[in-house]
Amino acid sequence: MDRVALRGLKARGHHGVFPEERKEGQTFVVDLVLGLDTRPAAADDDLAKTVHYGIVAEEVVAVVEGEPVNLIETLAERIAQVCLKHEGVEEVEVAVHKPDAPITVPFDDVTVTITRSRV
Repeated sequence: MDRVALRGLKARGHHGVFPEERKEGQTFVVDLVLGLDTRPAAADDDLAKTVHYGIVAEEVVAVVEGEPVNLIETLAERIAQVCLKHEGVEEVEVAVHKPDAPITVPFDDVTVTITRSRV
């Protein structure tokens, strides 16, 4: 299976279990790896035979900016389902980063990574 990756998609969302997270919001970063067969697109040099990663990026940002959820696990699942709606995408790995998570000790990042497929 071939891979198309989008890394570092940034959007402001209001996800989290604490009221201040819901009210103030914060930046979330999303990395995607889409699994698909790119041979038909490459053979015909045809965008219609692959995934349009620009559209995927816009849809993912819309999910992050959309309806708030408590957990980034839930957010990752919603993003995965949006990606799998694209014809040809057989598998997706989604990493949701929450670099401004409300943690009381120094840290670089909090990330949840999931892999989903059409199986």
